[in-house]
Amino acid sequence: MSDTPMSDVVQRFFRYVQVDTQSADEHCDQVPSTACQFDLANLLADELRALGAEDAYVTESCYVVAHVPASKGAEDKPALGLLAHIDTTEAAPGFGVKPHIVHYEGGNLVAGVVDGNEVAIGPDMLSDLDGLVGEDIICSDGSTLLGGDDKAGVAEIMALVARIHEDPSIKHPRLGICFCPDEEIGHGASLLDIPAFGCTYGYTVDGGAVGELEWECFNAAEATVRFEGYSIHPGSAKNRMVNANDLFVQFQSLLPAHMRPEHTDGYDGFIHCESVSATVTHATARYIIRDHDAELFQQKIDLMQRAADFMNNELDRPRVTVEIKQQYRNMAEIVKDYPQLVQIVCDSYEALGIKPLVLPIRGGTDGAQLSFRGLPCPNLGTGGYCGHSVNEFVVVSQMERVVDVLQELARRFAE
Repeated sequence: MSDTPMSDVVQRFFRYVQVDTQSADEHCDQVPSTACQFDLANLLADELRALGAEDAYVTESCYVVAHVPASKGAEDKPALGLLAHIDTTEAAPGFGVKPHIVHYEGGNLVAGVVDGNEVAIGPDMLSDLDGLVGEDIICSDGSTLLGGDDKAGVAEIMALVARIHEDPSIKHPRLGICFCPDEEIGHGASLLDIPAFGCTYGYTVDGGAVGELEWECFNAAEATVRFEGYSIHPGSAKNRMVNANDLFVQFQSLLPAHMRPEHTDGYDGFIHCESVSATVTHATARYIIRDHDAELFQQKIDLMQRAADFMNNELDRPRVTVEIKQQYRNMAEIVKDYPQLVQIVCDSYEALGIKPLVLPIRGGTDGAQLSFRGLPCPNLGTGGYCGHSVNEFVVVSQMERVVDVLQELARRFAE
């Protein structure tokens, strides 16, 4: 571990990741899906008040909202929104996070030892590590995810507010600050009161290396596929039993392997089976469907329905049903009309000696729904890597640089 004193943003990050905020898809019909998210929301609202933010409050749905008054001379500039989400994913254990700093010297990055086994990732799995030799890196102890997605973004926005509080001469327009719940389960900031938020433009700060800028995301849907079998004693099952386990296996085999996420990158879409539960009588499989291209996205949805139709035509009666739930759309449809939002970020990066890396998001952010609701909202990298896993980590120097980027971005919006 490095002996260098922790910067403000790192101290905040350590504090925030130790507050449990894992969301729960099984309770997606309520917002927030888990009451523990209020613990961090209330902490952040208290800190925002102490930093001089206006009207900092927590809504009944666990949104943290506040405003930072414009610097002198920038009162007439359009207000700028900065947003991040407070929940963490269910994809890996997320309660009881124990962060620590590793000085990375190459080879495997070891987060910790769990049950006698190292929890590590190497350059063979993540080539970005080759460029991080000599860096201080924040990891969990290996038993949980870290929570950098997206508490790194939360900490960076809060560190900017703290800088402005300490130095009011920093140029900035009126800033709207929002920390949202349940992003990881597709909530999409749907309950943010955008007129009250009062911002003309916004940026989410949510994942990826410093320098990343994303204004394209997936079109997204969730598919629930149900299989109805018929159970009878296996000793007398001939020509009578219909095993729902086998129905799922057949359905999965009808979906092209090249469309699985482990075989895709860049602008490739995918169909991903996230979970399945099955008995002889019933099986339920949950899929997510993703594509940047709206037409290809619809083709994937149609493909799943055709697979079900094919099976039903071969069976004694319909036994396979597909239920599609639309989640979010590609925000490029909106943000393409605001090229200045991309250019000003690239200019800010370059002014700080950071190479801009404009990428499509292979996922989604709250900015997707916000863009379609009237708040154009690209995404900025946070310095985080390997989200949704126990190998998740955040690079200290990159977090600190992101705060610089946010300050430079605010300055440019104040011009």
